[in-house]
Amino acid sequence: MAFAPTSPARSLPFGRIALALATLAAIPLFWSGAAALGAAWATPEYSHGPLIPLISLFLFLREMRDQPPVVDASPSRSPGLILGLFALLLALAGNRTAIPDIVTYAMILWVMAVVLIVMGWSRGRRHWASVFHLVFMLPLPQVLYWKVSTALQGVSAEIGVALVKAAGIPVLLEGQIIDLGVWQLQVAEACSGLRYLFPILSFSYLTAILYRGPLSHKVILFAMAAPLAILLNAVRIGIIGILVDRYGIAQAEGFLHVFEGWVIFGICIALLLATAWALSRRRVNPDGMLDLDVAGLAPEAARISRIGGGGAMMALAGLTFAAIGLQAALSEAGPVPRSTLAAYPLTLGNWSGQRGYLDPDVVRILGATDYLAADYAAPGQSGAVGLFVAWYARQADGTGLHSPEICLPAAGWEIASLDKTTLQIDGDSFPVNRAIIQNGLSRQMVYYWFEQRGTRLTSDWQAKFSAVRDGLLTGRSDGMMVRFMTPIGADESEADAEARLRALAVDALPPLVPLIPG
Repeated sequence: MAFAPTSPARSLPFGRIALALATLAAIPLFWSGAAALGAAWATPEYSHGPLIPLISLFLFLREMRDQPPVVDASPSRSPGLILGLFALLLALAGNRTAIPDIVTYAMILWVMAVVLIVMGWSRGRRHWASVFHLVFMLPLPQVLYWKVSTALQGVSAEIGVALVKAAGIPVLLEGQIIDLGVWQLQVAEACSGLRYLFPILSFSYLTAILYRGPLSHKVILFAMAAPLAILLNAVRIGIIGILVDRYGIAQAEGFLHVFEGWVIFGICIALLLATAWALSRRRVNPDGMLDLDVAGLAPEAARISRIGGGGAMMALAGLTFAAIGLQAALSEAGPVPRSTLAAYPLTLGNWSGQRGYLDPDVVRILGATDYLAADYAAPGQSGAVGLFVAWYARQADGTGLHSPEICLPAAGWEIASLDKTTLQIDGDSFPVNRAIIQNGLSRQMVYYWFEQRGTRLTSDWQAKFSAVRDGLLTGRSDGMMVRFMTPIGADESEADAEARLRALAVDALPPLVPLIPG
């Protein structure tokens, strides 16, 4: 198959020149997304990323080989141009809000737009599967990553502890900490299973495409990847727990930890292929279970040089230059806002505070531009109240607000209840999250919410969407999380602890407001 109908030789260089011009013009617009991809690929979760474009190219060439060439006298290129315009607008939005994830998704849409322009709608749309495969090279949006990672950590920890108990070993799960008595294992972010999930999803997608069988079988092969990766990762955690109990903490560290991970990954791949084999036995194909024939791909690769749609591609290049100009005009933002949390007082009415400092590793994971941590006590109060504020100058460039729903379980706390209540301070009434957390016999009450430039929100999703909206409209995405926490004594009720927490909040919030950039 050719990319374009056979035409006079003088038209071919024009198509290639137009494509080269459009590609060069797109580089500044997509640069932040490409840089973010490079950084993500350096992490274990996305280290498979560089292979994805190569696999997508392989799938694309297979599609060209397997679909007989059809010469369309008047290929429709307008759908590709429309998609290209949408991709450029999406990239502009990603750059404006400093969210490289949006830019990377725009890159994939731009690639599909080029395919539709070069090949025309009737031929180009048949290549959606190979282009869609590029999604597997992208990192999850940060807020979704933390949600998924935390959820998978919890599931993996629960199943892992069940396996340890089945081995007759006394074990206790507190949040995401597995307590074996002498040893404690932290089910950290690296143990969530995402390191296996992303490459296995890509492998299962590839297997489903290459599988010679009905669509229902292909769906099964792709759908089983996620639960399989999660289940086997949980088995890995359980095995580590058993080994640590019997042979010491060294079993959870170093080479053995990495080796066990590679073993689990290999088992996942083997089970996927075994499932494909079992499904193929129901409808035997004489050509084999998977279509691994690479014959004829080299000639198809040579045909890529036959670029059609030069006029439409030149129009896309023009739109890209216009988008770059618009981006330059929109990039003239004001000064980056600054917080002054260091000036926050340690004396609040009858309350006296003592400032605290986080561990450097916690600070790194938190990613906040500035933070405040202080414990306040007052005469007549049976317990202290902790105030924690994390402020972000930008919430969009891979950093952002971390909800206590994510951080507290990682510290060993279990969220026993979570609902909403209302705070009223200086006549201003607003909703806040109210949580009861526990770790063994210890219980605490937590109030928290998100400050978004004059708006108070209870959902981290709302905070993220607010940051995106304000980034588009004003170029700013700064915001903060405010959290009050106090212990619930053994001899007091939840109402007593809540009254103490509210008493500090009434005194603490007024001096905090002037320190929040408006």
